[in-house]
Amino acid sequence: MRFVDLIEKKKKGLEHTNEEIQFIIDSLMNGKAEDYQVSAWLMAVYFQGMTIDETANLTKAIIDSGETIDLSALREFCSHVADKHSTGGVGDKITLILIPLLAACGIPIAKLSGRGLGHTGGTIDKLESIPGFRTDLDIEELVSKVKDVGLAIGAQTKRLTPADGKLYALRDVTATVDAIPLIASSVVSKKIASGADYVVLDVKYGSGAFIKTPENACELAQWMVDIAEKLGKKFHAVITSMEQPLGRAVGNAIEVIESIEFLKGVMTTDIKELTYEMAALTLLSLQKAYSKEEAYSQIQNAIDSGKALACFKKLIQSQDGNSLVVENYRLFPQPQYAERIIAAKDGYISNIDAYKTAYACKLLGAGRERKTDPIDYSAGIYLNKIYGEHVSQGEVIATLYANDESKLSLAKEFLKEAFSIAEYEQPKRNLIYKII
Repeated sequence: MRFVDLIEKKKKGLEHTNEEIQFIIDSLMNGKAEDYQVSAWLMAVYFQGMTIDETANLTKAIIDSGETIDLSALREFCSHVADKHSTGGVGDKITLILIPLLAACGIPIAKLSGRGLGHTGGTIDKLESIPGFRTDLDIEELVSKVKDVGLAIGAQTKRLTPADGKLYALRDVTATVDAIPLIASSVVSKKIASGADYVVLDVKYGSGAFIKTPENACELAQWMVDIAEKLGKKFHAVITSMEQPLGRAVGNAIEVIESIEFLKGVMTTDIKELTYEMAALTLLSLQKAYSKEEAYSQIQNAIDSGKALACFKKLIQSQDGNSLVVENYRLFPQPQYAERIIAAKDGYISNIDAYKTAYACKLLGAGRERKTDPIDYSAGIYLNKIYGEHVSQGEVIATLYANDESKLSLAKEFLKEAFSIAEYEQPKRNLIYKII
């Protein structure tokens, strides 16, 4: 078998056999295929696509390129282990809320998350804004912590799906990142390698997401659910709008604070809608509840009783963080400067553009251009007014925070452009487009 022949085959739009897919990944890993050959094959896939069977075989080969997490030790406490993945959004702090909430409902969670790149924030960056919080857990430590306290969140490890890392590095520089079979195999391989039995996916679309339309988000979601099913796993995909930021906080420490407030019962309707729906799907799928009403009751009780907040504190303590932040927000990194945006007229907030908000936040220092760039954990944006709320002329609609005063003026201009104010009251909006 020659790699060049497989490039030619895919260039003609023909379907690879399982053996051919395995040869491609083996050649990538052992160095027998040159980067330019793999890049040519990726471009052929980009234009010709892959079948579901091909993509499932590719996903399995990527999983087998590294280690997998064995969560069997956790099943003496719970018959199934769950996980959650988001395709990335603005103000997307759902993971920080959902993981302790599910743990409080008796579902152990072993979660591997990433850092932010570009305009989207990363769960690991947010957690590392908690003083002392450690995310560099090896696989054995991750499993041990879940066994001890019911949940753990660690940074992605190179021991899992190393072929995906190699493929992504080439996709990134060959403009083939947005090929649906390649995206699907990348996401599903990491989730299955992480060991969970059930995964709920949050697939976002809109100005603040890399997928712009709900139709394209549904297509990607269906691929991921189908691939997982072929590999013996159950996934749900929740297709959600990212036209506007989630909640009021965008940044790192500021989003952790909003997550803590949610677990204390102070919640915006948009975050509540997504969190409750994904938590209910998980409880129903793992037979921890037998109706949506029962699931919602369990979720509400976990918050009202303080169990979910207690699980978040356990997570912080288990990973060497200062759990006193839950009660004293001054223990988070603090910004030196703040700037307010004032409403120019009366009306109702009709839109807050997610991308412009995220870009303003990155200008403040909360985001990065390259994975190695440092970020300012204290920088961020608080949306004093969000969609549908009434605002009076002269009222504060947003507050920007930074440690570099020179960054505030440019970021302020971007954020001003993000806001739209309408004369009339706005209709209720539903963030969930579809569940697959």
